[in-house]
Amino acid sequence: MAIEETSQPDLLLIEPDAPALHYWRDLWRYRELLWFLVWRDVMVRYKQTAIGVIWTVLRPLLAMAAFTVVFGVLAKMPSGDVPYPLLVFAGLLPWTFFANALSESSGSLVGNANLLTKVYFPRLIVPLGSILASVVDLVVSLALMGGLMLWYGFLPGWRLAALPLFLLLCSLFLCGAGLWFAALNVKYRDFRYLVPFLLQFGLYVSPVGFSSAVVPESWRLLYSLNPMVGVIDGFRWALLGGRGEVFWPGVALSTLLSLLLLVSGVWFFRRTERILADVI
Repeated sequence: MAIEETSQPDLLLIEPDAPALHYWRDLWRYRELLWFLVWRDVMVRYKQTAIGVIWTVLRPLLAMAAFTVVFGVLAKMPSGDVPYPLLVFAGLLPWTFFANALSESSGSLVGNANLLTKVYFPRLIVPLGSILASVVDLVVSLALMGGLMLWYGFLPGWRLAALPLFLLLCSLFLCGAGLWFAALNVKYRDFRYLVPFLLQFGLYVSPVGFSSAVVPESWRLLYSLNPMVGVIDGFRWALLGGRGEVFWPGVALSTLLSLLLLVSGVWFFRRTERILADVI
């Protein structure tokens, strides 16, 4: 007698008091949705713009030119033996990635309200997708940095191998801040206006257009309370063959603060996630 085999679809159980491990297991099960959201964000980013993806190249180059003129030519800030455009662009790489990803992730839950109120999936996927979509712009900017280094005759040394570590440090800080602002933006829409202001303020107080070596030694640790200081210094150190100065106690402080922000961000997001569909 023949035995009829039937395939059963995966059963999804939503348990309000399920252990945390179940949540992270669900996050892995929905990884295809994460990649779909990343692909969608990349495809619509420059849709209906006149020059399309050229903005990815044009924006960092224009910012580099503006900072070089203001800080290098007019203010005559020191850059050591590094051409000022290279110093600026090495700082713009992590800052532009951080600013774009934080801006997109902070509004990601509100922007996907229709999706959030219709089906279940781990909501953490939404801000993570916005952050990962910004990696595409970072890769393009890194290619531009490579072209500039060749133009100025800079060859990357062994320190280039440390670049992923500083990118990881930037991602820890970014994910922590992104989760906090994404959850807060659902409850308080004031953050829609606060986040752009904080990013503009952060651009001025971070060493993007100048070297952090101009900060007095006695203030370096206090200055490193801004985690992007350690990230930007690390990018310059790795890309410019050690010519960029790194204040290692500041990097250690940036790492500690970024880890604390990430852990608290995940905790706050998970608490808020339970009521997202009701208040969004």
